[in-house]
Amino acid sequence: MARPEKTAAVAELVEDFKSAQATILTEYRGLTVTLMKELRRSLGAETKYSVVKNTLTKIAAKDAGVDIDDSLLAGPSALAFIKGDPIAAAKSLKTFQKENPALVIKGGIYEGKRVSAEEIMKLADLESREVLLSKLAGAMKASMAKAAQVFDALRIKMESGAPAAETATEPQSE
Repeated sequence: MARPEKTAAVAELVEDFKSAQATILTEYRGLTVTLMKELRRSLGAETKYSVVKNTLTKIAAKDAGVDIDDSLLAGPSALAFIKGDPIAAAKSLKTFQKENPALVIKGGIYEGKRVSAEEIMKLADLESREVLLSKLAGAMKASMAKAAQVFDALRIKMESGAPAAETATEPQSE
């Protein structure tokens, strides 16, 4: 029978899996306590970075309905449960990994699907949600401005008395 501490740990992990928008599995072997604190700080308040036991992670993932490849759960593991922007968290992990090669990104779960370490690196290369939304808004504004210019030019042309369009069905004189 499971000890109450382990049962509570599994229940907490299940809740973390269910509430996270993305989860990234890492290996932290070789990182000092100071570096772990620095990593947690760089991930921000919306990401929970926890050192976990692999067997408890397997049980919690199964209970939460999350599919984690068993090969990812080899060696010392830590999970980043991302409740905020997954792109920002992936960027933070990638930046920290560049400075501290001891951190190994193994893979994870994004939008309910398994992702590899390479896919997480590609995700980290994307611009943040806010930047993408502002670019979209700028593009939409530019399109609307062009449409307004076309309508204004048509109005000016009509006001000047120029014919709006030649019709192809005018009667021809013989």
